[in-house]
Amino acid sequence: MKTGIFPLGIIGGTGGMGKWFADFFRRNGYPVVATGRTRGPDFASLAATCPVVIVSVPIAITEAVIEKIGPCLPPESLLMDLTSLKEGPVRAMLAATAAEVIGLHPLFGPGVTSLSGQNIAVCPARGNSWLPWLRDILEKNGAHLVETTPARHDELMAVIQALNHFLTAALGLSVAAAGIEPEELRRFSTPVFRERLDHLHRLLSHPDLYAHLIAGNSYGKKSIISTINHLEALLAPVRGGDTAALAAQLRAISASSPSPRSDTHESAEE
Repeated sequence: MKTGIFPLGIIGGTGGMGKWFADFFRRNGYPVVATGRTRGPDFASLAATCPVVIVSVPIAITEAVIEKIGPCLPPESLLMDLTSLKEGPVRAMLAATAAEVIGLHPLFGPGVTSLSGQNIAVCPARGNSWLPWLRDILEKNGAHLVETTPARHDELMAVIQALNHFLTAALGLSVAAAGIEPEELRRFSTPVFRERLDHLHRLLSHPDLYAHLIAGNSYGKKSIISTINHLEALLAPVRGGDTAALAAQLRAISASSPSPRSDTHESAEE
């Protein structure tokens, strides 16, 4: 396992998740060289100084940045990314550099104050010298690491992110079409629906990011189309006001896909 203290370079380390990890590594005693749009060293200098380089830039430009930094890194270094999709960035890293490669996806946002209890998806792609070091520093700070492949990660994100955000966008369209004022809607909201409204607010505040998470995932289209087909099946009893038929469909869903929150019994009013 790699030991000792060494500098880390974070491209995009002045905001969002990049800044979060810059602060995290500094708290753990590591010097961090953070670059932003208008500050920081050039890529060649960064690679010469930092044996570990992390790319944390908007998804739309991640692969272009990887193509620039990758050739600068020596084989004994480590290149990682923090994007929410893994197949494209990991493939780009493997093509652009001879360094070790790990795809990382923190399954939380920059608003959290601690790694304790947080999940992080890890996609080791080349080499094994750096993975023990990475695992050690993240786990000793309380993170739960989920090791997977880029393909399986993106398949799961097609549901967790692409489908989830798509349905939230559809909710936004329905609310707008109903002509309901947001403040009135919030005054009548249950706790669960308030969470949905908060999700909708985040989505509408960052349309480019969420559009990429929905449409940029190669598995997302299949997941969304499948869901639309299932919605058509649910619409039949809704149109007819047939509560018994709808309840039977819900029981069938429960039997085939039991809730992972088996210890939770929310009110039906939520």
